[in-house]
Amino acid sequence: MTRLVFHLVPHVHWDREWYLPEATLRVRLVGMLDDLIARLTRDGTLAHFLFDGQAALIEDYLRVRPGQAPALAALIRSGRLEVGPWYVLADEQLVSGESLIRNLLVGGRMAERLGRRSGMLYSPDAFGHPGMLPDLAREFGLMHAVLWRGVGDSDSARDAFVWRGPAGGRLFVYHLPPPGYEMGADLPADRITLPAAWQRLREQLIARSSGPHILVFVGADHHWVHRDLPLLRSLIAELEPGNEVRISRADAAVAALSGSARGIPEGAGELRDVSRATWVLQGTHGTRAPLKRRNSEIELALERIAAPLVALAGGDDLAGALAFAWSTLLQNHFHDSICGTVADTVARTMETRFADVEAAGKEIARRAIHRIVAHDPDRARENSPRIRPRLVLWNPAARPRGGVVLARISAFRRDVLVGPPDNRTPRTGSAALPAVLARADERFTLQVLGRRDASERLDADHHYPDLDLVEQAVVALEAPVLPGLGWGMLEPSSDTASSGPAPHAPVTAQGMSLDNGLVRVTLSRHGRLELADHAREERYTDLLELVGGGDRGDTYTWCPVGLERALDPVGPVRQRLVASGPLVGALEASWSVRTGAGTGGKGRVDLRLVVHLFAGSPLVRCVLEVDNWATDHRLRLRLPTDLEGADLVTGAQLGSVHRTEVRPDHERHRLEAPVSTVPAHRFAAAARAGRGLAILAPGFFEVEWRKGDVFATLLRAVGQLSRNDLDTRSGHAAWPEATPLAQCPGRSRVAFALAPLDAAVLASGNALPELWEDAFVPLQALWLRDATDLHLPAGSIELEGEGLVLSTIKRAEEGEGMVIRCWNNSGGRVQGLLRFGEPRASAARSRADEREPRAVPLGNGGRELRFVAEPYAWVTLMVR
Repeated sequence: MTRLVFHLVPHVHWDREWYLPEATLRVRLVGMLDDLIARLTRDGTLAHFLFDGQAALIEDYLRVRPGQAPALAALIRSGRLEVGPWYVLADEQLVSGESLIRNLLVGGRMAERLGRRSGMLYSPDAFGHPGMLPDLAREFGLMHAVLWRGVGDSDSARDAFVWRGPAGGRLFVYHLPPPGYEMGADLPADRITLPAAWQRLREQLIARSSGPHILVFVGADHHWVHRDLPLLRSLIAELEPGNEVRISRADAAVAALSGSARGIPEGAGELRDVSRATWVLQGTHGTRAPLKRRNSEIELALERIAAPLVALAGGDDLAGALAFAWSTLLQNHFHDSICGTVADTVARTMETRFADVEAAGKEIARRAIHRIVAHDPDRARENSPRIRPRLVLWNPAARPRGGVVLARISAFRRDVLVGPPDNRTPRTGSAALPAVLARADERFTLQVLGRRDASERLDADHHYPDLDLVEQAVVALEAPVLPGLGWGMLEPSSDTASSGPAPHAPVTAQGMSLDNGLVRVTLSRHGRLELADHAREERYTDLLELVGGGDRGDTYTWCPVGLERALDPVGPVRQRLVASGPLVGALEASWSVRTGAGTGGKGRVDLRLVVHLFAGSPLVRCVLEVDNWATDHRLRLRLPTDLEGADLVTGAQLGSVHRTEVRPDHERHRLEAPVSTVPAHRFAAAARAGRGLAILAPGFFEVEWRKGDVFATLLRAVGQLSRNDLDTRSGHAAWPEATPLAQCPGRSRVAFALAPLDAAVLASGNALPELWEDAFVPLQALWLRDATDLHLPAGSIELEGEGLVLSTIKRAEEGEGMVIRCWNNSGGRVQGLLRFGEPRASAARSRADEREPRAVPLGNGGRELRFVAEPYAWVTLMVR
């Protein structure tokens, strides 16, 4: 008979914030860790302890108990306290790929600074997992994982399987049994009651074992270390005279299992399947949707604006500020937090963190641009005669781009004196807003979209802020083509008689229709859109129909009341033409609907839709403002495509997923009803031959594909953290508590875009990501009213290769180098090329953790870097 080895894995799962705020749980964490450190220090028989895989908890503890750092470091260095590899245990489906990479970068390096990082990818409580997780693990040298939810029918599951990622990563997964990481939490350390409890657990573990190594996790949420763990080990050993019982380090136990497991299954794809034994809780994808949208917009600003600018500008100050902004944002990615399954006090804390990170990101980007173009506000303050306003343009894409750009410009009117009254006289000015901007002999005519009198502050490091009254305008111009990551500069033209050339494919307006020769968009009297694709002679009607229905669920689980229905306007739809071209056309509609319940039984939702069409672009850019006064309901947008039977292609963190219509089988599930919605990042699109339609968003959103219709979730409004009377889930998922903020009261903003396409565009790999990039990573324009002597860099970075998509450009974690990451969004092997406007000294290809670099030769005098991207592979290149 094979000798078995039972590995007792003492651990804790510590929800950093959940039904209680982080401040409360931190006080409890200090007591727990004080006790653990004392136990590990004095008791050699308590050999190991797994500290939940997230290094942020160590950071939290040391802020309160800094004197414990040496003791903690000694335990981590010796391997007795297992820490990392994550910074926080995120919900991996709801955040971007770069956020997950940053999470592992921060957590892994923090653990290493303390002595040692865990050797496995630990994610014991996330509500499902994306299909890219094996590839992410490989990029950080992690070959083993511990997971629980979403694997499938746990009644017949084995305790291990090999999970393949689309880019070829292979991850050995220890799959926790139905009781999860709490399987051994209640094992009693006494000879009378232990035998029966151990026998029940033993039978369950043996039945699903893949080899002689059997893991027994001993711990639970917010529990201190088992009071009598060494005694428990001894008592179990007495019950297992022919086998071995150890207190083991988790990563070592999983590695031992992987070396001895035989005949284990292999699989690929997302782990979102509802089993008969474990919740997956996919209703969280629509919970507190405004917070999820806010997260996506801020992630995008850090990844594609702030990070590249810091890499181009240099300087430890900006890099340090960006790192701090990232770590603050990551704290909102803890799975309960970003899923919205938290108390309202936690949601308010998240809003504060988002506001802090957004403000930091904007300031980092502003200062980086100033550094790059040599703008010195102090010099301007001290040399006012040399001031000449300029508009600085920057292309954050790694390909040449021009096209319509929006900018906010201003003209000085009067100085606002701040401080005690004295004999100072406020300056006044009479400069007019420019009608034309120019560079060399090129002219660019401005279309004014709005103007107002406003206050504007100019900041300088060595002076008090200068507050001015100004005339301010939002303008559009057709910008010149800029190289990838390249720069341009325009200044007001003194030749007011001349203007720029006519725009390419100008916008014209007729009634409530806008047309630019590529597409025509019409706003109906019901607040819906009709879209005509001129090139393919296709037409799409009833787009953006609002549908809704009652939802008596909680923050974890959707529970419908009645049937979802179309929500017709209550009263008239107010419409107006906001801008008629030639560069930008805009339509606006405002109306109300009734759905769900509400204060006084009103159940009202007020809506304002603004639709923009730009010259030369097929994108229909939309902003929907939702003012929600209804409760207990779900609100969605419907986009009919007439493409029933086609696949829906949704963006994933670093790639895309082909999806068929989900038709849940409710009969085979007993704990939780499956859902027909799916996660999407950046886009969801379907096409057949010459007909196709895409909806694009800044980041994550929830969609459903049903009979050729796309349904995109706007809100899930619910008022309880957890309920135990749902038709779609058995039992409480958390402690019950009222969550009125989860009803999403008041105003929220939904930015998205629509684009017609065809099957060739959808299959090309990078055409759809480039449309998304044009919508949400446009040319950046910064008006420098106090500019003096500026210098534009000549450098550029351009990525070539069919199917290659830029993920980020960032400063290297160590040293002064730059990291450029892309992924291959196609199923073929791609020859990639990076072109640099300025020569580079050296280059290397590394993993995403920026380890194990392999030198790559540069060509053309340091201006070219060639590489190969395997199908769906991630490519991380480091250049100096």
